[in-house]
Amino acid sequence: MSVTRDEVLKIAQLAELDVDEETLPLLAEQMSRILDYVAQIGGVAASESARPFVPGPDAARFRPDEVKPWPLAFGPPKLAPAFKDGFFLVPKLGQFEEAGEGE
Repeated sequence: MSVTRDEVLKIAQLAELDVDEETLPLLAEQMSRILDYVAQIGGVAASESARPFVPGPDAARFRPDEVKPWPLAFGPPKLAPAFKDGFFLVPKLGQFEEAGEGE
């Protein structure tokens, strides 16, 4: 596949590149070679039975993908001002309303 001078100018315009007239033939040749190479890759027969390439020895196995909680550096009792029996202790909302009504 060959890329023309006009196509190179159009691509350069879309990419907002300033291309000299002197470099247009070189760019057209390079782009043509790239497209030829990609066409060769597309011509390679691919089948579903082909094993994917995994670098390393064949005996290397992937670990199972398990989601685990990350342990905290220190527990919630040190994070919270009030913590009891596995719960955070917070003031009741009614306490705030009562304080605001009396004022």
